[in-house]
Amino acid sequence: MRIVTFGELMLRLAPPGYERFVQASSLGMTFGGGEANVAVSLANYGMNAAFVTKLPQHEIGQAALNSLRKYGVDTVGIVRGGKRLGIYYLEKGASQRGSKVIYDRAESAFALSERGDYDWAVLLNGASCFHFTGITPALGGELPAICMDALKCAKKLGITTSCDLNYRGNLWTREQAGKVMGELMPMVDVCVCNEEDAADVFGIRAADTSVHAGKLSREGYIGVARELTARFGFKSVAITLRESISASDNNWGALLYTDEKVYFSKQYPVHIVDRVGGGDSFSGGLIYATLSGFDTQAALEFAVAASCLKHSVEGDYNLVSAAEVQRLAGGDASGRVRR
Repeated sequence: MRIVTFGELMLRLAPPGYERFVQASSLGMTFGGGEANVAVSLANYGMNAAFVTKLPQHEIGQAALNSLRKYGVDTVGIVRGGKRLGIYYLEKGASQRGSKVIYDRAESAFALSERGDYDWAVLLNGASCFHFTGITPALGGELPAICMDALKCAKKLGITTSCDLNYRGNLWTREQAGKVMGELMPMVDVCVCNEEDAADVFGIRAADTSVHAGKLSREGYIGVARELTARFGFKSVAITLRESISASDNNWGALLYTDEKVYFSKQYPVHIVDRVGGGDSFSGGLIYATLSGFDTQAALEFAVAASCLKHSVEGDYNLVSAAEVQRLAGGDASGRVRR
């Protein structure tokens, strides 16, 4: 099965280890971005995953494209043009010091995309699923309209659509997000969000919950999933549930609401190596498991196990195999050496 994802691929620059920006004398260079991360996960699981974006023609743009090809992502639909690649700087947090992200992506090649850059009838031909995140329309310009074009084409072709709300306060306001995403969501079949997104974007809050205190109410998030479904007509709503003990240690799980039934995953205590891309790895795992015919509970467990493992991998991309995810989902959380 073919899955198409659409978004921005960025250059990631980060100090080594847990150094702060103000003390670093060097920055490591990798690539990442929400929808690209999903495509890499799916390709690593053996799926036919295609990523659509716009990259500059110069060598940095080519290096970004090569980072996808390395893991078997289909890059045929990538448009070349524009002058610059979006950049984000990451300072990894530890213990009680949170991670920090600084964006430098204004007027990137992708942010300046035009509707005429993407022929969705061609790009989505033969696809089973189309995935994007709220980060993409947040970049403004013509991108909200381009996302709508893609969704309308996907609906016309009978393709399942999924979206991770992924609210980013550094990119737009809650009011802007609510308006734009509110127009796009009726075209989406599967909504993915974290424990804060529904509140940030749509003002839908979980009762008896304090994210900063690490207290999450199961019943509260069932209510969030039901309200999202009632408002937008989603077929499924998945909510990742992160209990933040510190920047280094979290409890990680999720719920899935579909057909008026709610499913909860097991919860994992996670010691974090790199948390960026955790939500994307959940989306990739859920898409893979669903398209592979897993039952609902098994699909949720696969997605949560996949994202649990991502927290142990440096960089944006989740470089684990389906077999590794299955072992963890099946109960082997020992982390013992395999020989």
